[in-house]
Amino acid sequence: MASRRMETKPLITCLKTLLVVYSFVFWITGAILLAVGLWGKFMLGQYIALIADNSTNAPYVLIGTGTSIIVFGLFGCFATCRGSPWMLKLYAMFLSLVFLAELVAGVSGFIFRHEIKGTFKRSLKEAVQNYNAQDERSLAVDNMQRSLRCCGVLNYTSWFTSIYFPINGIPPSCCASVSDCSFLDLRNATIAPSKVYQQGCYELVTSFIETNMGIIAGVTFGIAFSQMIGMLLACCLSRFITANQYEMV
Repeated sequence: MASRRMETKPLITCLKTLLVVYSFVFWITGAILLAVGLWGKFMLGQYIALIADNSTNAPYVLIGTGTSIIVFGLFGCFATCRGSPWMLKLYAMFLSLVFLAELVAGVSGFIFRHEIKGTFKRSLKEAVQNYNAQDERSLAVDNMQRSLRCCGVLNYTSWFTSIYFPINGIPPSCCASVSDCSFLDLRNATIAPSKVYQQGCYELVTSFIETNMGIIAGVTFGIAFSQMIGMLLACCLSRFITANQYEMV
């Protein structure tokens, strides 16, 4: 029985090393999620407001998930170094919950991507129609048009039916060249089209989503299934430690 304990000791050490390395990588993914959530909250808040009112909690979800992963990543390292079977089982349970949550989120995002596009189109149309150059959604439209070099929903003609156009014309954020785009030009439906961006913002955003959906889905599922490695390592280590402790009794 002593020789058997000697055989399992190197295996336990190897599993501990692998699980500590995995927990460290897991901790890094949590830090990345937290950073993305904070960035989304403070830098993309206006863009998120264009999608839908019930989607503005997305940064908070990322912040909460990232913080939880950081805490449990540290807990996983502590449980591994201490060699506590019940802690390892708790760590494996948390990893399984993260795996299920990421899997559901990835599948839902892929299946409902057309619904997300439809929601974005409706929200962008409403923002353009009710544009006043002052509220949060109007500022988000301006930022999007400047950064993406686009104008309107499908094109600049979206502005012709807005409440803003009869008095002020097309917003200056649509101007292809600020130095060659006067207030009078933007109010003139004949001259304005030659002064503004020709491509609509909806097409730019949705084409980016479609082009990168495969990559995004692959990364999401890859991260999700990596939790299974952690679960297997934690369960195996807990089993070997428990068996080794039993043999020593």
